[in-house]
Amino acid sequence: MKVNHPGLFESVIPVIVLVMGLGYAGIVFGNGTVDGPAQMILILSGTVASLLGVRLGVRWEVLEENILESLKNVLKPVLILLLIGSLIGVWIWSGIVPSMIVWGLKILKPSFFLVTACLLSSVVSLITGSSWSTAGTVGVALMGIGTTLGIAPGIAAGAVVSGAYFGDKLSPFSETTNLASSIAGTPLFTHIQHMLYTTLPAMAIAVIAFTWIGFGYSGGSGSDQKVADVILLLETSFRIHPVLLVPPVLTFVLIYFKIPAIPSILAGILTGILSGVFLQHPELNFQEVYRQILTAASKGNSAETGNPLTDALLSRGGMASMLSTVWLIFSAMFFAGSMEGAGFIQKITKGILRFANTDRSLLTGTILTSFAANLLSSDQYLSILVPGKMFKKSYEEHGLDPKNLSRALEDAGTMTSALVPWNTCGSFMAATLGVPVIVFLPYAFLNLSSPLISLLCAWTGWTIRKKERIALK
Repeated sequence: MKVNHPGLFESVIPVIVLVMGLGYAGIVFGNGTVDGPAQMILILSGTVASLLGVRLGVRWEVLEENILESLKNVLKPVLILLLIGSLIGVWIWSGIVPSMIVWGLKILKPSFFLVTACLLSSVVSLITGSSWSTAGTVGVALMGIGTTLGIAPGIAAGAVVSGAYFGDKLSPFSETTNLASSIAGTPLFTHIQHMLYTTLPAMAIAVIAFTWIGFGYSGGSGSDQKVADVILLLETSFRIHPVLLVPPVLTFVLIYFKIPAIPSILAGILTGILSGVFLQHPELNFQEVYRQILTAASKGNSAETGNPLTDALLSRGGMASMLSTVWLIFSAMFFAGSMEGAGFIQKITKGILRFANTDRSLLTGTILTSFAANLLSSDQYLSILVPGKMFKKSYEEHGLDPKNLSRALEDAGTMTSALVPWNTCGSFMAATLGVPVIVFLPYAFLNLSSPLISLLCAWTGWTIRKKERIALK
């Protein structure tokens, strides 16, 4: 059967179905959109793409192969997601997260919590190079501290996400940082240095914003009493001990030395279990310890302390808590695979490239394409790989230094991935921090500012470098 090349109009029809469906679902279901409706809309949009592809002559076997390949690409992130769920459950059961919350409540004041959360997350992510590890460890503790201090969950999550992606973008240990530099042909530290022009101003905006918002949380006698009650309950329910810092520190050290994420998280789970067995619950017999460990790792914790706030802090974690997110990711990959198999993603990107005939439009096209790739492919790495390969030759033809390309890929690809609810990064942050993307999105100041500053650089020419020409003697 002859395969006809798709037109641009046909290519965007599934996207229109997706955007309209999700938009109306947001009105009807609100924050519950990602608990099922979004998944069904993604499947429906992928079905529309598949039907249009078959109409153009694409065999179902080809579409199916692309869908399965898309699913294959997210198997590692999904496994990490499930392990993070277990990590959170075990670390709560063993007293690690409660200890971190107690220490944080004793040190942090409401007015300085947000800026501290942002800066602390940025330091951890710079050390580890991983936004996911940052959110899954200190991010969980910070959310618990913020909830107790009366900080709105969306704002607290925005502070954690902003800090986590600061390091994800600038750390030499980050996978996306290395990927963007390699795909563009930019030396790693040249790439990092060039990103400072857009990332530091974006971070300054985030720090100023969180400092300003923090002044509205001055606390008071009622707030102080609530904090004191939570600390007392946690200290009564758990043994708060400095040894409990060993599992998170070990996890960070392993990631710092570039041990892959899965074994690093497993090490954190195992040391968390040992901490719980020997330090937190030494009185339990083998059968009860066995039951509690498997329950915490698989189903999470269910606390009944009599204090609703404390119960909410401790009733979390477990692989089961991540299953709706896994469902969302798989649905998004069905849509992405259908779009790619039908040739629609390729057509849309070529349509963008046709208008990139100046330096300004080329840079703008790169930024918009990376953002669109996060929307359509639902994968952070593809938002760097696809535009990177597509625009690299054009940058060479325009005489632009490749570091402009690598920076644009990160400013848009890395930064906006957490802002798309069905993207692997957005769904991970929402599941781990317990806040829907649509709720923390307005407060992810770093992620929002970075692509805008990058667009400003493209339009004004500021920090846009031409490739140095080697003079012939």
